[in-house]
Amino acid sequence: MTTDRPFLGILLMLGFCVLAPLGDSLAKVLGDTVALGQLILARFGVQAVILVPLVVVMGGTLRMTRRIAALTALRTVLHMVGIGAMFTSLRFLPLADAIAIAFVMPFIMLLLGKYVLGEDVGPHRLIACVIGFAGTLLVVQPNFAQVGAPALLPLLVAVVFALFMLVTRQIAREVDPITLQANSGLLALVILLPLLAVFAQVPALSLALPVGNEWSLLALLGILGTLAHLVMTWSLRFAPSATLAPMQYLEIPIATVIGWLIFRDLPNGLAALGIAVTIAAGLYVILREQRLSRLPAPPVAE
Repeated sequence: MTTDRPFLGILLMLGFCVLAPLGDSLAKVLGDTVALGQLILARFGVQAVILVPLVVVMGGTLRMTRRIAALTALRTVLHMVGIGAMFTSLRFLPLADAIAIAFVMPFIMLLLGKYVLGEDVGPHRLIACVIGFAGTLLVVQPNFAQVGAPALLPLLVAVVFALFMLVTRQIAREVDPITLQANSGLLALVILLPLLAVFAQVPALSLALPVGNEWSLLALLGILGTLAHLVMTWSLRFAPSATLAPMQYLEIPIATVIGWLIFRDLPNGLAALGIAVTIAAGLYVILREQRLSRLPAPPVAE
């Protein structure tokens, strides 16, 4: 069994915090011309095309025990629902706003980690989470009245991905991340292809031949999504979900920078203050985990 290495887990989660908003920004760019079902199909199809041959070349196997297969299927469904809700919200909300609203997720993860997994959640991490969440509140803009119901979609994303992270934590120590993601890609195709065939008349699930640079953007969407969730899965092998929860707040300032570079969406002064608070809380957690990882383990009582 892999020993917890919190600092390595945090670094891997930081990689996820960069890759995930990059993928979301591509989904936002494509959202006006490509149907939701086709975006999700590209996301998981590319994942399967990349990782299934890689597992074979590395001499691995896609076989799973009944327990792991059930958990992987549940994880895959949660993943598709979460991605679908986020991609839909990005049709209506700025990138940074959608991600900021979804950041009730770390609180949900913290509670799940403490009360479901029995993980140790000390006061320092709780305080860092509270401070980070306070920063996200400053980032969220009062625009619910302008966009209506779609503004609630990131809340659905938060709940779904908190459950997704919980299930991933149960699998991550037993299954190689590449094998896990390869199986997830295959399972997603098994679910999606019949669904898209049966409901092809529904606009959100319609399929059309990509045109122009849509081919390359859809491929890049799949590549970024695959890499993002690989590093996220690796991070959960080395650190508890409660440790990683505060670090995900850094996805907000990263998404803000990406949103400005691509869409010219710039936070106002209050939002900028919130971004600074989230960065400070995240850096505090990194420094504290570095220090704790260097301390000797407490003696075991005989």
